[in-house]
Amino acid sequence: MTANQKDISVSKRLYESVQEIWESYHQHSFVQGIGKGDLAMDRFRFYMLQDYLYLYDYAKVFALGVVKAKDPNLMRFFADNVDQILNGEMKIHQSYMNRLGITKDEVANARKSPANDSYTNYMLSIGFQGDVAEITAAILSCSWSYQEIGSRIVSAHPQSLTHDFYGEWVQGYTSKEYVDTNDALLVMMDSLARDYSEDQIQNLMTIFVNCSLYERMFWDMAWNMEY
Repeated sequence: MTANQKDISVSKRLYESVQEIWESYHQHSFVQGIGKGDLAMDRFRFYMLQDYLYLYDYAKVFALGVVKAKDPNLMRFFADNVDQILNGEMKIHQSYMNRLGITKDEVANARKSPANDSYTNYMLSIGFQGDVAEITAAILSCSWSYQEIGSRIVSAHPQSLTHDFYGEWVQGYTSKEYVDTNDALLVMMDSLARDYSEDQIQNLMTIFVNCSLYERMFWDMAWNMEY
């Protein structure tokens, strides 16, 4: 590790490694449609159901952090995030699914798209095989990029916050609660990797980049409504 690298936090290095990938999110037709408020409802309905299925496995990755953690405070950190997903973020989805007429039977019988299934299987494999820092790196791409997307949407389209349909989605990912939760993940990432070797950091970056690529596939999947 060079002297310059030692002066840069791990989270900043992760962020710098995915700038081109994340920029493609902001330019994506699906994200642009939410910001402008003209995204076709059938695309958003497809996305919402797939994302709801995704969140169940996303919560399980956090739960594996509880299993792998050896410190009670770290166990509580991961457990609190499981609670936030199941009783916080998923409430936004449930509200939208009610408005979109997505029934419990439809959710129960839904199947994940191949892109969604591949993404969650990758994160779960990291959760089962990796340590708590690797788990955090796998989790972070989704959480952090959604905060970035929400922020950019509001910057480019301030009216998006009050859109009669998509406003609730934008508000959810720009809320103080969501930002605070993500900021805590960044602090945890840097804390867990503080004494990591360059090889270990490179491994975290690989995980982070891979999950960021999966995020782009997820947006493509939602736009094309791919099964």
